[in-house]
Amino acid sequence: MLKLVALVVALAVPVIGRAADLPIVDAHLHYSHDAWSVVSPKEVVALLRKAGVKRALVSSSDDDGTQKLLAEAPDIIVPELRPYRRRGEISTWVQDPTVIAYLEERLAKYRYVAIGEFHLYGADADLPVPRRMVQLAKQHGLMLHAHSDADAIERLFRQDPAARILWAHAGFESPARVRELLAKHKQLWADLAFRSDHGAGGKVAADWRPVFLEFSDRFMVGTDTFTPERLFYVPEHATWSRAWLADLPPAVAERIAWKNGEALFGGALGRRP
Repeated sequence: MLKLVALVVALAVPVIGRAADLPIVDAHLHYSHDAWSVVSPKEVVALLRKAGVKRALVSSSDDDGTQKLLAEAPDIIVPELRPYRRRGEISTWVQDPTVIAYLEERLAKYRYVAIGEFHLYGADADLPVPRRMVQLAKQHGLMLHAHSDADAIERLFRQDPAARILWAHAGFESPARVRELLAKHKQLWADLAFRSDHGAGGKVAADWRPVFLEFSDRFMVGTDTFTPERLFYVPEHATWSRAWLADLPPAVAERIAWKNGEALFGGALGRRP
């Protein structure tokens, strides 16, 4: 019996060790105007390196925050363009035509891999401003990073069936609903930012496990630094993510931790026309 226990422990140690060393692609970070005076770009990059973050998909309100981080660490930062210039625009941007001029100006000046993260729900997706944003994403070959309900995701795909969409927070939808949309839309990915229902105490939730196994190539982790203070949480979140990922088969854990993000974002700026 003792020999059997020793064998199980010996076999488990390499798996745990591999999980603890997993690189991370963080698919949901912000560095907005209220963070610049709290945490410098150099400090943010130090936190990312401490966390073992290989790539970080970053947006900010306004976009200058993203550009500051990109200048500091172009090997880590993957820039996406947010439609917001200040935090207060989260609920008003869909009705604000000046947003389009802002997006067009930034797209002409800088290079990005995505537009987002933007908040968009239900029928609002069919308003003129979001529609034009979808057209700009298509024109520039960019992903859409949507903080949206399932209805808005469906509407975005109706506007552009070839769109590539990263679904922020997996829509805060149930695992069954997430699975339904992933099965329907082959160009849909999901980040797991600010969700804790999929894993706790180093274990993957039973209702999420089959979804992760079936769609292991469509999920990514994310911290969501929606307040300046959460930037200091990036290393802790990476450790927490590795803990529940260790409860998955190693190949699946690697995909969710970093391989999916690397496939989508690694070298993406170099592939842009």
